[in-house]
Amino acid sequence: MTATHHSETVSSLSEEAMLADALLGGGLPEAAARHLHQAGLTYQNDDVAERYLRAAQALAPGHAAVLIGFYRFYFYKGRLSDALSIARMCLHKAAHDNRIAPDWRSVAPGDADFGSYEAVLPRFYLFTLKAYAYLRMRLGNVIEGRAAVSKLLHLDPTDKVGARVLLDVLDRMERGDDE
Repeated sequence: MTATHHSETVSSLSEEAMLADALLGGGLPEAAARHLHQAGLTYQNDDVAERYLRAAQALAPGHAAVLIGFYRFYFYKGRLSDALSIARMCLHKAAHDNRIAPDWRSVAPGDADFGSYEAVLPRFYLFTLKAYAYLRMRLGNVIEGRAAVSKLLHLDPTDKVGARVLLDVLDRMERGDDE
């Protein structure tokens, strides 16, 4: 391995490690982490919790921990359209962090290490696409939901993220099964 190639490899690995660290909460300012914690503690009071989330966002705009905080808040409050907006932001961030196409329809299995459950960034992308597919289905866009699930299974044929369950739900819906 040449010194240049070695340097590029180390740089690439360091960058990936930094991105993975940021994804898992690293690089989150302490004050933003406190705001996220307070949002969780005040979850029952929508206005207060959302104010804490916005304060965290102001301190760490675009940080995965903040986006995930918003997503969970909106999802569990039943604000599915808001959750979908956040899922789209997460999908864009995950595509950017994985250096893959911004449009999930254009992503191919070899674009990232989707086959490794230990690969944090590709796994974040897969889980984000699963959330997006689920929300599309719940909000009535079954065609796009199915397309996203199909893409998930194409990227993750061993179904490490559990996309097949969404496909099963869609199949039962089409057959008119109530269970």
